[in-house]
Amino acid sequence: MEEVKVDISGDMNVPLIGTKSQFDFASLNQWQKLPSPMEILQLVRKSIRPWSEFINTSNFKTAASMQRLTARFVRNLDYFKSNYIFVFIVLMIYCLITSPLILLVLVAVAVASHKIRQLQASVSIFGHQLNTSHQIMAINIASLPILFLVGAGSALFWTLGASCFVISLHAFFYNIDAIVTEDTEGFLSEVV
Repeated sequence: MEEVKVDISGDMNVPLIGTKSQFDFASLNQWQKLPSPMEILQLVRKSIRPWSEFINTSNFKTAASMQRLTARFVRNLDYFKSNYIFVFIVLMIYCLITSPLILLVLVAVAVASHKIRQLQASVSIFGHQLNTSHQIMAINIASLPILFLVGAGSALFWTLGASCFVISLHAFFYNIDAIVTEDTEGFLSEVV
């Protein structure tokens, strides 16, 4: 065999690594592009299935096999996703109403955010200018430890657990084949 020589010489640009890390307040603007809770609620409302169809007790049946059960679960999650999101929101509202300290902290944060939005004044902290949206974001971040102390973590996990339980029960036992066939499923997804 003949020896092959390959030239691997060249210049390599190594990026400079700063020893001091700084938090860049300009990167916070990317969080402003997230949809608001009201926009999410409007999207959910547009694609919600009829509640009479969702709660129709004559369609609750057990599946014949495990394969059909998992297929039913996936199809129900896809078909009723807006209804399931609404169930989660209702359980979250119930949890907030029954936890007055969490509700009090959320109201205080909302009032403070509203006052900041009304004033429209920039604040300078450690040589950085914070505009209105940055101030509101700072108040929301500062409220997280207070929310943790008043039990928002346990309320959130209760809501997630209860939602998963209720949604899973519905998705496992609701016979989606009684209302949607393979032929009409593609048509329904196009119409809605």
